[in-house]
Amino acid sequence: MKARRAPGDGWVDEQLQVGGTSVHYRRSTEEGGVPLVHLHGFAISGAYLMPTARALAARGVNVVPDLPGYGRSERRDRVLDIPELAGTTIALLDGLGIDRAVLVGNSMGCAIGLEVAHRAPERVDRLVLVSPAGGEHNQPLGRAVGQLARDVFRESTRMFPVALPDYVRFGPLNGLRLFAELTRFPSLERLLHTPVPTLAVLGTRDPLLPSPDRIREVARLAPEDLTVAVVDGAAHAVNFSHPVELAGVVGAWLDDAIGDGSLLPHGVRVVTAT
Repeated sequence: MKARRAPGDGWVDEQLQVGGTSVHYRRSTEEGGVPLVHLHGFAISGAYLMPTARALAARGVNVVPDLPGYGRSERRDRVLDIPELAGTTIALLDGLGIDRAVLVGNSMGCAIGLEVAHRAPERVDRLVLVSPAGGEHNQPLGRAVGQLARDVFRESTRMFPVALPDYVRFGPLNGLRLFAELTRFPSLERLLHTPVPTLAVLGTRDPLLPSPDRIREVARLAPEDLTVAVVDGAAHAVNFSHPVELAGVVGAWLDDAIGDGSLLPHGVRVVTAT
């Protein structure tokens, strides 16, 4: 059963039972097109993804869930790991009657999206990975914590009142435990084996991502259906800080219109191997 709250500005807030847990999500009311499902990072709800989701709402249905244990969704007796969150995402698609979706992940949401794509590629039309953290560059954990601390000072101050209540509610121990798992997830390496067309979008000021040389190496090794783009001046939470640029490159990619990059927003460019 879905409980709908009063709609406003083209969006509604709803609840859905997923595996015995009440999951809160925001849904745009524009119909048509392949649904876009936005997946948030660790210890935070989907609220910070809304600027980009709103910018993409004209394309059709956009869904922004708070995964179990996050935001306004029901807490679990323990923190779900990345494979379990991927299973929850598939169950959420089932509950919403979505056969195929474009998954738009940020940070840990990228790892979840990759897991869904590998487990059930028939459910993923395309995959967008924004700031896919994880892997050797984020190890050991102490190094990753330092990278995360640097990112705090690079994000927009407007994000603090959005993110801080979520982090407090999630709890520092839970956050550290899940962050440790995320650092072990080889996101960039798994990009090379995605079974669905994939767009990776990276911020040039994101301290959690590898060096430009490593990113160019990934672009060189990438299969034909993997596109890598960068947003100048963006840190880790590109979905919040640069929604116009992110929505622009996502829209152009979904329309197969990236081409030579002339249609991309200012400050966005495609990474080539050279």
